[in-house]
Parts: sequence; structure tokens; C-alpha cells
Amino acid sequence: MPDPAALNLAARVLRAVQAGTPADQALRAALVRTRHRSAPAERRAVSRAVFAYFRWWRWLEPKDSLQKQLAAALAWQTRFDRNPAACKPETLAARAVPDWLKTEMDPLPAAWLQQLQREPVLWIRPQQALAGKVAAALRDCRAAALPASLPALTAYRYDGPADLFHTPAFQAGEFEIQDLASQLVGQACAPQPGQTWWDACAGEGGKSLHLSDLMQNQGRLWVSDRSLRRLAKLKERAARAQMFNFRSAPWEGGAALPTKTKFDGVLVDAPCSGTGTWQRNPHARWTTQPLDVQELAAVQLRLLTHAAPALKPGGRLVYAVCTLTRSETTAVASAFSAAHPEFEPMPVFSFGSPTGPAPGPSTPAPVQPSSLHSQLFLWPQEIDANGMFIAAWRRR
Repeated sequence: MPDPAALNLAARVLRAVQAGTPADQALRAALVRTRHRSAPAERRAVSRAVFAYFRWWRWLEPKDSLQKQLAAALAWQTRFDRNPAACKPETLAARAVPDWLKTEMDPLPAAWLQQLQREPVLWIRPQQALAGKVAAALRDCRAAALPASLPALTAYRYDGPADLFHTPAFQAGEFEIQDLASQLVGQACAPQPGQTWWDACAGEGGKSLHLSDLMQNQGRLWVSDRSLRRLAKLKERAARAQMFNFRSAPWEGGAALPTKTKFDGVLVDAPCSGTGTWQRNPHARWTTQPLDVQELAAVQLRLLTHAAPALKPGGRLVYAVCTLTRSETTAVASAFSAAHPEFEPMPVFSFGSPTGPAPGPSTPAPVQPSSLHSQLFLWPQEIDANGMFIAAWRRR
């Protein structure tokens, strides 16, 4: 039986969401306010109830009280966890995602729809030199087990009860909480110590810190974002992680670049609709609209076009988005390739051999991604993480 106090607090979070606050922001604010008078287990129960509500929203009776709907959502989650096959693929396609998605993803993979209804895994990325120490200190860690077609990386799944943000290892900058798919983007870039790289849409710096770690804090890493607030947060994180090989500069995404430097590599981790994160952020399923996808696709192509001239001849361009829609993935990559013959498509991961057909112009059904493909989808059900699309080119 769900805890009534947790259901009441979760209902307050939902009322804030109904008033226009994004679910993750409303939840964070509520948990911060109650941190000193509620146990970690209660806070986890609130989070679980809120996310279950949005995951099972189309199964709920809207006339019921929010507390009753939350309890029903948790009951659905429990039933599904015990027997995922009880939810038929056609039912999930009709209820678990918005109707418009079928225009961007056809078919909707049954295994992906099932994955959306599971609770997400928490992944951490230790600094390479400290991986064993971090795993031993945190305990409850399991090393990532990836298909042979993907590169090895230092990533751990964390299954323990601790609030990781308050652990000594996190405070010392020894690890970051970073989804496995995002870590694979860093591996696709594969920057080398001594090179010069640009993270053009760095946000708060999750991938920037990974690039710096892969570069062993050597060479030069430029980081840009249109938001000064996000760049300030990036600098805080860099200081904690003792990342010193970077320079930051705002960039609005236009033709005027933040520096005249020519780079060995550029990462364009572009803003997107985030359909690949719908397991972790189920509220976004019901707020994202088709117009958002079309507008973001135009932004993504513009960012790629404007960032590309910053590369040296032979330089590597990597495009990444945590979405699975056709318009923001293969369509953007194909449009860029058609408009820029000076850029040659290159393998996303430079090892191994193909295990299936290369992606075509439409969103493919799930296949094991090949290290020789210049475009690939990372599917949540295959890596137990966010969905991601990555494409790579080399400037001729």
C-alpha cells in the first residue's frame, strides 16, 4: 500500500505541473523543501509515484482524485514489472505514447514501447583513472555490459540507496551522473590528448567533462552554449572535476563563431525533442508536439552548418541528439551530407564489422548498431539507457 504522505506530496507536485511547471522542476522543488523532514526512502517514493503517473497516464481515471490516480499508476507499474507481456504492443502503441509519434517513427518497435514503461537505470561515469576506487567506495555498482558492436567504456550502473550527490566521491569530482547513451557520444568523438576540440552546444557540461577526461586534461577544449547560466554551471562542475583544459564562450548558433580556432573535432550535441529520454522523463511524452520536432530539426541543421567551418581538414564532426524522430535524425544528417560534399561520412565507432543493414532514410527497426555505420541509433531496450542518434563526418 503506497504511503499516504508520499501520495499527498506527489499530488502537490502534480498540481504544480498542471499549473505549468515542468515535472522534473516541480519535483525537485518539492523534494528540496522537504529534505530536512523526510527520509530518503520517502523522497524516492514521491519521485516514483510522480513518474509512474505520467508513464500510465492514459490508463488512469481522470475523475478520481490525484492521490487515487497515483495509487492506480503505482499498481499498474507493479503489475507491469511482474509481467511486461501482459501489456500488448498494440495497447502500448495506443496509450504509452502520443498519437502523432507514428508520423515520425513507423513502425513503433514493440520492445521499445515496453522499455518506456520500465523504471530507468541510473548510470555513473567515473574518471578513467579512478574507476575502481569509485566503484569500491559506492558499492552497489555494476560495470556496463555492452554489445560487441559498441566500444568499451568505463561506466557503472548504480543500484544502491545513497543520494549520490551527497557522497564524498561526488563532492570530490571523482564521478558524474551521466546516462550511458551520453557516455557513448563521448566515445564516438574519441578525442585524443593534445588535440583541440569544440563542444558547440555544451549545456551544463556533462559531455564536456567526458571529453576532457578522454583527453587526459591535455590539449584544448572549447565549450559553448547560448545560455550564460548553463556555462556558469559548467564552470562549477569543471572546478569540482579538476578539469583545466577548457575555455568557454557563448555562442548563439549563428555564422559568427566564438573563436577563430580550427579544431581537430567538433561535437554538435544539438537541442532536440528528447523522445529518447521518455523512459526517464515520461512527462515529456505529453508536452512535446509535432511542431516542436519540425522547429528543432531546422535548428539542428543550422547548428551543424554553422559549426562545420570550424574544423581543420581531416577534422571530425559528430552530431548527436537524444531523440528518435526521423525529422531530427536521419533527415538532418542526410540534408547536411547533401549540402556539404566537403564532408565525408565516417564510422561513428572506428572498429568492428557490420552486424546488420545501415540505417536508411526512415527510422529503422532496432538492430545491433554497427561500428562501421556513419549514422546509428542507440535504442533504450538494447543498452538500458536513453535513446540516442549519432552521425559522424570527416572534413576532406
